[in-house]
Amino acid sequence: MATIVLAHGAWSGAWAWRRVRRLLAANGHEVFTPTYTGLGERAHLASPANDLRTHIQDVHNVLEFEDLHEVVLLGHSYGGMVATGVADQARDRVARLIYLDAFVPEDGQSLADLVSPQMRERMRASASESDGWRVAPNPPPADTSEADIDWVKRFRMPQSLACFEQPVRLGAPLRLPRYYIQCMRYADKGPFGQFAARAKTTPGWQCFELDASHSPNVTAPEALTKLLQAILAE
Repeated sequence: MATIVLAHGAWSGAWAWRRVRRLLAANGHEVFTPTYTGLGERAHLASPANDLRTHIQDVHNVLEFEDLHEVVLLGHSYGGMVATGVADQARDRVARLIYLDAFVPEDGQSLADLVSPQMRERMRASASESDGWRVAPNPPPADTSEADIDWVKRFRMPQSLACFEQPVRLGAPLRLPRYYIQCMRYADKGPFGQFAARAKTTPGWQCFELDASHSPNVTAPEALTKLLQAILAE
């Protein structure tokens, strides 16, 4: 049995892990799915003051207050920014770090630094067109079913621009085992290929491919769980 903490992507929340959480729990794992401040069931806390540091603290606090050790920490998409910061702060609690089609920042990098100029401009334009600080969600992947599109659209919500523009601050290099899962149906569309390529050539990393689009927790939960089981069994 593993203790697993799942850090969700942008505009999302604990709700997005519902299927994967049940499957992992059925396999005997203890699973925690914190929602970041200002999103999901914590939407009433939305504020332009919410930033990456806020979300790192959200997840770090779960590790501290649940007194978790030997944690398998997984970050999806934007959650890779969060998970990296948490792993840096909680080195005595995190045993393994998994990136699921996620950003892998270096010290001093923000998410905005790791996307194309066009994507940066889209985020800033989205904030300007709303109330000056909220970025609207990206559309779901094209292979998302109609029922899942309805589910996702119901619960996803805009997120503070500061989350994407604040750089992560890290200490010494991380030495724990790290894994990268690249979602191959999105491999030529998003910014994540650069991180998968790095994982394939960097000591201490293992890289895996998943036949899924960018949010397999929604579109391919069984396949994702099967892969996670294989990684956890190592």
